[in-house]
Amino acid sequence: MRARIAGVAAHLPERTMSSAEVEARIEGYVPRPGVIERMTGIRRRHVAPDGQQASDLAVAAVRKLDDHADADLLIFASASQDMVEPATAHIVAAKLGLSCPVFDVKNACNSLLNGLQVADALIRTGAHRKVLVCTGEMPSRAVRWRVNDRTQFADAFAGYTLSDAGAAVLVTADPHRGIFYRDFAADSTAWPIGTLPGGGSAHPRDPEYSYFHGDGRRLKEAFELVGPDLFLNALKRTGLTWDDFTLVAVHQVALPYLTTLVHMLGVPEDRLAVTLPDHGNCASASLPLQLCAGGARPGDRVALLGLGGGISLGVLFADL
Repeated sequence: MRARIAGVAAHLPERTMSSAEVEARIEGYVPRPGVIERMTGIRRRHVAPDGQQASDLAVAAVRKLDDHADADLLIFASASQDMVEPATAHIVAAKLGLSCPVFDVKNACNSLLNGLQVADALIRTGAHRKVLVCTGEMPSRAVRWRVNDRTQFADAFAGYTLSDAGAAVLVTADPHRGIFYRDFAADSTAWPIGTLPGGGSAHPRDPEYSYFHGDGRRLKEAFELVGPDLFLNALKRTGLTWDDFTLVAVHQVALPYLTTLVHMLGVPEDRLAVTLPDHGNCASASLPLQLCAGGARPGDRVALLGLGGGISLGVLFADL
């Protein structure tokens, strides 16, 4: 029995902010005009209304799926959360009126990909037959708008690239089609490079730790040090090439890095759905958003290539 991706949906808040608007909102330090779009390729990102929570973005995406009401497990897989306790999966399930078991999976931008990994394992072992994996990313609540100097601007820069978004994936048991390859790796020594430290036991209440902190250059170097072997070995072990896939979804952080990565991997441009310029870095919602934007449909073969802070990498191949 395989775990088949039977449905994918994404939800993007209507309000958007251009990179120029982001720069204009920053107080204190004045960044060089156009620097955000020039360095990242991001023209705009989505911002959820003040009254919405991460769970609301997930719920909005789930409601776009057909046949989700009888799911026997719900996994909320996101870098964002409504609160530290309880698991946001409970809040999502309550808003949807579901009574199945639930839990959260969290691993930065790879959260949803790891949620699919868990759903795949549970379906293949027979523990569940229909799993709803969803995410609600709300990084706009952790952006630093008051900046003292260039150093602090660089430290907060990752927050200016991120976008609010929701996504949902329905995974069902299928004897014929589904996920047929998966592999994951991590270099956890790199965890301090990018953090959102507040709310845990290390910094439970200090407002200074409620903003994103990161070093984009060091993060890029950390991924380059790990190298592309995880993704290239997936091709070797399955005997496939990127041309065998209808769509190759790659987590999108910034256009220069995406260009470097796909060139390194040899992914043809016509296999990509580049969402970054108009939607920003949607964190764990990035991969399902690309499946939707790329028009993935039943019968397609897709590849999901994940990159996440911490750092971690992951790859899934699936026949839809």
